[in-house]
Amino acid sequence: MPTFAPVDEQLTYIKKGSVEIIREPELRSKLERSLASGKPLRIKAGFDPTAPDLHLGHTVLMRKLKHFQDLGHTVIFLIGDFTGMIGDPTGRSATRPQLSAEELMQNAKTYMEQVYKILSSRTTEVRFNNEWFEKMKSADWIKLAAKFTVSQMLEREDFHNRFQNEKPIALHELLYPISQGYDSVMLKSDVELGGTDQKFNLLVGRELQRAYGQESQVVLTMPILEGLDGVQKMSKSYGNAIGIKEPPLEMYGKLMSISDDMMWRYYELLTDVQIAEIERMKRDVHPMQAKKDLAARIVKDFHSADAAAKAGEDWAKQFQKDQTPDSVDDVSVPKSAILAEINDGDASLSNGSCAVRIDKLLKEAGLASSRTEAERKIKEGAVAINGDIVTSPVITISANGGILVRVGKRVKRVHLT
Repeated sequence: MPTFAPVDEQLTYIKKGSVEIIREPELRSKLERSLASGKPLRIKAGFDPTAPDLHLGHTVLMRKLKHFQDLGHTVIFLIGDFTGMIGDPTGRSATRPQLSAEELMQNAKTYMEQVYKILSSRTTEVRFNNEWFEKMKSADWIKLAAKFTVSQMLEREDFHNRFQNEKPIALHELLYPISQGYDSVMLKSDVELGGTDQKFNLLVGRELQRAYGQESQVVLTMPILEGLDGVQKMSKSYGNAIGIKEPPLEMYGKLMSISDDMMWRYYELLTDVQIAEIERMKRDVHPMQAKKDLAARIVKDFHSADAAAKAGEDWAKQFQKDQTPDSVDDVSVPKSAILAEINDGDASLSNGSCAVRIDKLLKEAGLASSRTEAERKIKEGAVAINGDIVTSPVITISANGGILVRVGKRVKRVHLT
């Protein structure tokens, strides 16, 4: 029988980083009963395997699952091999293209390889929702769909917006929230986790459990993690993501590029460090050291302690001032090919410096395949000149001597000719 911490202590850990708990008194009551009976709560989160690779934004929910697991509760990692065929309409202005069962299962295998970097492979309960949906008959679907009205479905923001804008809503999309809610019935979940954008779906689960005579699950929502730019949500399509399968040095370097304010948010959402300790670090630890510690923690989670230490050493050699890697390739670039027109067309400045376009410099130096890729790398914070992260498309550099240019983990010494 597991030993549970006091309820207030559990609530503090559970609430770390969360946006909303519906309803907190219900969660307290469930935790009190669990403590008294020694029976763990059943904590559910669903993931549709619609893409093969996960990034740190996906792990926010997994990290919160781990917190429940740390407290001794039963974690259910639900793979939506059925709901993935429908396609979650959350945040969509158009119907998603449907994936085949083969594509979904291939992606699901990749998920399982990655999720155990955070969750315990020994105690995590992995389920697939096609387990019950493939057994449902037409009459079962009619009975399930009859529990909600079209009007209720159109209360959902993305459906409402598409309806108002006369954009199509496919009938099968209306079944998605009901299907997700029915998962909670079948799993008898006490708590379901989801992003803030999933709130409608999570609340449907509460209603369906009541309709089937079960006690309603508590809903806990987590924020959508911002990417490297600190503005848009983390997404590969925005070029601001950190994939959990990326090489250690690349992952470490990207984490070192985030702002100090974003660093504390990453501590809260992507680590197990308690809020009290984070507040102490804000007071007592230099931001650069805190950021190095954050990068090392996350690299260790997805690689190893040795890989994290090596990444830290290599990053210091490559990207901190007055330090260079042991071996750097030298390359010559024609100055005329990278000059930026300033001051009415004159790129040369009186002190012997010159203004250059970074996208052209990276392409000419062989550090980017195109100017488009170079621009993306700049936006990601992956470009440094002489140890300084570059955020502007044009910078002024000395025309004499070599300059150290870094893109990700690649470094070259560029000589202007």
